Amino acid sequence: MKLLEKTRHKFIGDKTFYKMILAIAVPIMIQNGITNFVSLLDNIMIGRIGTEQMSGVAIVNQLLFVYNLCLFGGVSGAGIFTAQYFGQKNQEGIRQTVRFKIWLLSLITLITMILLLSTGDSLITLYLQGDGTPESAAATLRYGREYLQIMLPGLIPFMLVQIYASTLRECGQTILPMKAGIIAVFVNLAFNYILIYGKFGAPALGVRGAAIATVISRCVEAAIVLIHTHCHKERNPFIEGLYSTLKVPASLTAKIMAKGTPLLLNETLWAAGMAALTQCYSIRGLNVIAALNISSTINNIFNIVFIALGESVAIIVGQLLGAGKMNEARDTDNKLIAFSVFSCTLVAAVMLGLANFFPLLYNTNSETRAMAAAFIMLTAVFMPQNAFLHASYFTLRSGGKTIITFLFDSVYIWCVSVTIAFLLSHYTALPVAAVFAFVQMGDWIKCVIGFILVKKGVWLQNIVA
Repeated sequence: MKLLEKTRHKFIGDKTFYKMILAIAVPIMIQNGITNFVSLLDNIMIGRIGTEQMSGVAIVNQLLFVYNLCLFGGVSGAGIFTAQYFGQKNQEGIRQTVRFKIWLLSLITLITMILLLSTGDSLITLYLQGDGTPESAAATLRYGREYLQIMLPGLIPFMLVQIYASTLRECGQTILPMKAGIIAVFVNLAFNYILIYGKFGAPALGVRGAAIATVISRCVEAAIVLIHTHCHKERNPFIEGLYSTLKVPASLTAKIMAKGTPLLLNETLWAAGMAALTQCYSIRGLNVIAALNISSTINNIFNIVFIALGESVAIIVGQLLGAGKMNEARDTDNKLIAFSVFSCTLVAAVMLGLANFFPLLYNTNSETRAMAAAFIMLTAVFMPQNAFLHASYFTLRSGGKTIITFLFDSVYIWCVSVTIAFLLSHYTALPVAAVFAFVQMGDWIKCVIGFILVKKGVWLQNIVA
């Protein structure tokens, strides 16, 4: 009984604790949930046009996913300092971290646009090496090229939203990014319907219409977040004098680079690793890309639980560390990880029940539908494992242990996951679902490493003291 009571006290909080968590996590879940739900509807709209259109858009989105994660890594390094400065009530420190984000994300966006403009076709072609007709591959490339060319201008408003929204969240304000995101996704949905199918007198633009709708929605989201933040200086005191200079103290820049560079490299290499995994799976045929696209669309909706709880770890634990409350930070982290794993176990059960029905919404062949259902089931089975890994990653990151997170995340995916996928896809006749399962099983070692690192408390440090 004593052991049971001790375990309950260690991993289960009281009502006040869960209210605090949900106050931060629920707005993030709502924003991500609505965003991913509308993305699901967008995906179905494109998927009902044809398999080549869906695959072309999916490949480009896989490439843009690398860019998105680069931005996430860019704001994350500075965000560690932002959360801890907020815990200290140091507004000038917050301003300086925002200025750093502006410089870094602008550079990342410029490099990305140049790279995709010059090598976009070659990158898309990497995913068209599997079995399939030359006509299908050519059509997929054409649709992907059309989609990419229109999406590139949308990177600028997307970048601005990441700078402002990440800062607001790190300061405990999750409502405005949520509201802006909700409005943006409905704008995106409306224009998708109008421009993809040619409704209300508009031309039927197909994948080009989907890209235009996305760019419009990103401009709307950026306008809402930026204007509201600047018009409410009493709630956002860091905005006062933000642009009086764009200089960032060399000492702080060095500190952020020391902590942030591993995060930036981590997110970039991790996203590139995911793209490499997809490329390995695509060796099994062009239908694999479509199947992965279908499964990832519904996976993204269910993944919002552990993603939001992971971000909550970074915010809540980061603020406690900045305030010097080490014991409370450890206790809070234990309960957050347990809550994330438990919640995702329930979510995975629902996902399993939908696995066979969701692919029927798409206008594609039976092989693609069966493959998509298998991917969905496997993702559900491994969801509790991924929830633990995600929470462990943010725990290590909240204390500035970015070298460890770099090794834990991106180095692991390239050395273990990509290696498994490459060897099994190129040198065995295993079906792609089996290859996918073995890659997920490779993370069992990572779970053990994460458990040891979190338990040892290597992340318990105040980096802004």
